[in-house]
Amino acid sequence: MFTNLRNMFKVPDLRNKILFTLLILAVYRLGCHIPVPGTDFQAVKQLEDQASKGGVLGFLSFFSGGALTRFAVFGLGIMPYITSSIIMQVLTVVIPRLEQWQEEGAVGQKKITQWTRYLAVVLAVIQSTGLAFLFHNGGGGLFSGNIDLIPDFTVPRVLLIVLSLVAGTALIMWMGELITQRGIGNGMSLIIFASVVSRIPAGGAQVKAEKGLFAFALILILALVCLVAVVGIEQGQRRIPVQFAKRVVGRRMYGGQSSYIPLKVNQSGVIPIIFASSVLYLPVLLSNIIPSSGFPWAGIRGFIDDNLLRPDNFWYIVIYGLLIIFFAYFYTAITFDPVKQADTIRKQGGFIPGIRPGPQTERHLAKILSRLTLPGALFIALVALIPTLLLAVWKVSSFDGFGGTSLLIAVGVALETMKQIDSQLMMRNYESFLK
Repeated sequence: MFTNLRNMFKVPDLRNKILFTLLILAVYRLGCHIPVPGTDFQAVKQLEDQASKGGVLGFLSFFSGGALTRFAVFGLGIMPYITSSIIMQVLTVVIPRLEQWQEEGAVGQKKITQWTRYLAVVLAVIQSTGLAFLFHNGGGGLFSGNIDLIPDFTVPRVLLIVLSLVAGTALIMWMGELITQRGIGNGMSLIIFASVVSRIPAGGAQVKAEKGLFAFALILILALVCLVAVVGIEQGQRRIPVQFAKRVVGRRMYGGQSSYIPLKVNQSGVIPIIFASSVLYLPVLLSNIIPSSGFPWAGIRGFIDDNLLRPDNFWYIVIYGLLIIFFAYFYTAITFDPVKQADTIRKQGGFIPGIRPGPQTERHLAKILSRLTLPGALFIALVALIPTLLLAVWKVSSFDGFGGTSLLIAVGVALETMKQIDSQLMMRNYESFLK
């Protein structure tokens, strides 16, 4: 690995791609500190202090690298695009036209990507408008105290704020695509990586200031253990062998080769955590329109205020963990279809040794996938709950960057980026098998 890190700066083309990627990421981080016009800076400071304590507000700030709680131009981050990508993946299973586009290859994928961008802009308009009203009305229960980020709440001012946030999201999407096309690839993932990693120094300094050097050392050791575990799980996969039968076409013989289907232990990545956090965030927003008195509204609102707004609460931990496990199975079922996979193997003249093609192959793949998803779902649930458990046990208000979700994202993106760099190095420095 260190040899590749040294060699990638020796290739001029690859070096230029890396420098271009770093330049775009620097511009992105700069935009995360430029505030939207018309905001109260003192209120923004109070909001940042409360977001450091975690919870729903901390999650909203997590994927934007703190830009949302600063109410910066890039405050929405890449989340509208991620959300629209997830929605399009789910709709592909439901809408036949989208499924047809997906099967058309590069042309169909280009159409899906274009519609994903349109949906991301629509979501950005909705989210920015909602955030403008939310941050003007004291957060609607997301944060305590009378914090008004937009004291001059007029129609032109709100339109300016919405336009700034939506333009920031569109600019982030464009920068992500620039990294993918002209940089080292994985543009959107690298932007999320930059947001997550940027919070590590401040999180470590806050833990050390609150609990001392001993607690900081313990959390650092726990983060290293979690890092090793995440690397092992991310690299772990079950390889299902596939044998292709020999066939004669004209005077040539094809097939007779062996291959395998790689099934990752964590097939769904960090998507279940995003889904679960979004579902927990929804009741908090809906509680603003629920009456504060009367049966059963008072009880429902009281349960939301007492449990779903407190990350160290028992019910918050249980509900969050169960939602992550559920969405891990849900997203895995969407991304890997045993019926379609079995049909593809049959059409290519392949079979799994000892398993008949067709329905038996389908049941075999579904059984393996179900057994493989359980440890992966339990692992990402544990990884996501590590900060919450530490919050409940040690009363640490924040450890951004040291939590399991941060490490899961950072490790996944880093491994994928290194694979991209390795493949580009291999193309430029190919060594023959014959020495």
